[in-house]
Amino acid sequence: MANITAADVMKLRKMTSAGMMDCKNALIEADGDFQKAVDIIREKGKLVAAKRADRETSEGAVESRIHGNKGILVALGCETDFVARTEGFQALVQSIADVAIKEFPADTDALKACKMANGETVEKEIEVFTGKTGEKLSLVYYGRVEAPFIYTYLHKLTGKLGALVGFNKEVPEDLAKGIAMQVASMNPIGIYPEDCSQEILDREYKVAVEKTKEELVQKAIDAALNKAGINPSHVDSEAHIDSNTAKGWITPEQAEQARTIIKTVGEEKAASLPAPMVENIAKGRVQKFLKESTLTEQEYQMAGDKTIVKDAIAKVDKEAKVVDFKRISLSD
Repeated sequence: MANITAADVMKLRKMTSAGMMDCKNALIEADGDFQKAVDIIREKGKLVAAKRADRETSEGAVESRIHGNKGILVALGCETDFVARTEGFQALVQSIADVAIKEFPADTDALKACKMANGETVEKEIEVFTGKTGEKLSLVYYGRVEAPFIYTYLHKLTGKLGALVGFNKEVPEDLAKGIAMQVASMNPIGIYPEDCSQEILDREYKVAVEKTKEELVQKAIDAALNKAGINPSHVDSEAHIDSNTAKGWITPEQAEQARTIIKTVGEEKAASLPAPMVENIAKGRVQKFLKESTLTEQEYQMAGDKTIVKDAIAKVDKEAKVVDFKRISLSD
């Protein structure tokens, strides 16, 4: 059996960033062979990752980089805030961001395959750190922006929220920061209403139709209940009907009358809803959704009034436009 010294342990630790005991045990198992010891530590990381594959990684850190007309946004997730705050974890996030802006890969899989400064891939370094911490780590997000002018905002208080915004030209820093903060806080689904896919529009229209029908039916039921002298809020669920009957707020006869009204009026109203009216209301809801969910149509949070984002930008520079943005929040 090889004689494992403290210097050997430190050497392996520098090579892998693993814990002292993990390094010592790996060297003992490898009989002093450093390459085998490195492989053992890597395999341990894969094993831990496999065992904890179903764990959520809602903690972690977000980092960004900008170089010229290129910008990147990355998020490394872990299970606990304790691990996220360690120097090792933060250093790993920084290193991944450095690699991302240098290589500027097309997507997350390509970033995982990029080589770190020590020659190992991003994916393998994450596996090694997984073995070291005993927690699941995952590259939760990677996004990139190419634009003439780019600005980034990171929420330093939590370290779990970030945005990257590309403009068609340089704009004042206060405006760029304001728009980046807008993206981070308001989570728009696109820049312009026309950017929304048909799939999103169809989904929102379907939701709007169902919500409109439910509200119209409920409005008819409430009117019938009020006409019968029954407070609708006292009978809005079976649990409330039972509890309010027990409290004496409604009589058993009123409880049965309410059940009959809810059933009969609800069915009659649902069967007689005018389709054109439902469709018009639903279309209005979709337009409201687009106004609230697309960046240029949102109320600009930094304005303090009803000014929308596109008008706030035009007020500073009529030729300036947002051409792309990326956002990630580990808390969503």
